[in-house]
Amino acid sequence: WQQNDLKAIEGIGPKIAELLNNSGINTWDELAKSDVSKIQSILDNAGGRYKLSDPGTWPKQAQMAADGKWDELEAYQDTLDGGK
Repeated sequence: WQQNDLKAIEGIGPKIAELLNNSGINTWDELAKSDVSKIQSILDNAGGRYKLSDPGTWPKQAQMAADGKWDELEAYQDTLDGGK
């Protein structure tokens, strides 16, 4: 992954990455420090298309990416289903 590519996070695709970027979340560190309720609010405000997205694990995954813990992140993502 390129540095700070939010799509490295399980459950985040191009459209959600764009929503987060437009809301000021542009780096793994910023995502890691974001409250899940703030992220959920961004998704809710974007419409029903994002209703099934669950950002509950995103800050934890983002922290692993920011820390360069790729093996740990990969192992954690193997336990997830669409970021959940």
